Amino acid sequence: MDYILGGVEEAVKLLISFDEEIYRIIFLSLFVSSISTIISSFFCIPIGIFLGITNFKGKSFFSRILYTLMSTPSVVVGLLVAIVFSRRGPLGFLNLLYTPSAMIIAQTLLVIPLILGLTYNLSKNRGKHIEKIGITLGASKIQVIALVIRELKVDLFINVVTTFSRAISEVGAVMIVGGNIKGHTRVITTSIAMFNSMGNYSMAIALGIVLLLISFGINSIIYKYNVED
Repeated sequence: MDYILGGVEEAVKLLISFDEEIYRIIFLSLFVSSISTIISSFFCIPIGIFLGITNFKGKSFFSRILYTLMSTPSVVVGLLVAIVFSRRGPLGFLNLLYTPSAMIIAQTLLVIPLILGLTYNLSKNRGKHIEKIGITLGASKIQVIALVIRELKVDLFINVVTTFSRAISEVGAVMIVGGNIKGHTRVITTSIAMFNSMGNYSMAIALGIVLLLISFGINSIIYKYNVED
């Protein structure tokens, strides 16, 4: 028990002393997860709304496939990206493997089904009524999508925050494509796993505290908007 308390005490000291290695890891984690969330949301929110309010053949089958992809294991995504960007892979000439760019690509591919599925389900359940109002007012399909985004902006924002939480807590994909290289591709989750295996509990606990604080902040945002609804 003493070594746990000692680890927590040392972890707090590392955080308040602004240890360079820890904060480099934190900032890279926030950067990679934020960019992947922004990219996936920018493309998937309009597409998800369009698919949700549009009736097409095989929609129920598409829904099952999409909801299945939402739970895709992160290591599978990481493996596929690593194969594509490996030296012998089709995009190996880009030399992106073991770089933050590869991590962003992997995380983006990982969270695309999540943000697409959440948006699709939201617009399918609540977008039809908004679509009818838009059509009554003579809106085009693009204008209807813009109207749905405006009317459901709070729910969509919660979906984006949920997607970010999935990205920043992910470990498998970024470990495979990033390699957990010190000062280059080391993020919070991969660092916690590494420091724990090394017995460096103070660093692992410090990063764990940061991850918990981020999780608390995310859930506070979601709770705030749910209460306001």
